[in-house]
Amino acid sequence: MQTNTTMKKVISLCLICILAISVMAQRAAVPVGYVDLGLPSGTYWKESNESGFYNYDNAVSKFGDKLPTKEQLEELKNECEWTWMGNSYKVTGSNGKSITLPAAGYLECDGDVYGMGTGGGSWSSTPYDSDDAWYLIFDSSEIDMNGSYRCYGLSVRLVQ
Repeated sequence: MQTNTTMKKVISLCLICILAISVMAQRAAVPVGYVDLGLPSGTYWKESNESGFYNYDNAVSKFGDKLPTKEQLEELKNECEWTWMGNSYKVTGSNGKSITLPAAGYLECDGDVYGMGTGGGSWSSTPYDSDDAWYLIFDSSEIDMNGSYRCYGLSVRLVQ
């Protein structure tokens, strides 16, 4: 009888341990296709940009809360090491992991493409005012946040 009770306790303890390990593993798992840069906010950045250029309204409509906020882009700018690689930036977090932001250029409101290979930008989900929205802009010598016309076509990098 005592062996039966002891066995039940051991099984219960094992189940509790398995459940605890499972919960810890779920919390620690980085979503597939994303990179943990060790940022204070815990934001995960997608490994690559979405394909093509998007104006602000299309980006917000299509990607919703997966589009980074102004604050998340500022955190990426300020908390990571940026290394110019000739036609892209290697952005390395405090944990040594990195993403690459290509100098994809941008699409003017009239449809002309500029800056391919020398610079680029990435939309935030944050409006600047009724005509503009915040975005990250960069070239080989500068990384900055700015407000730009919503009709511009920029790159999109998603977050979780």
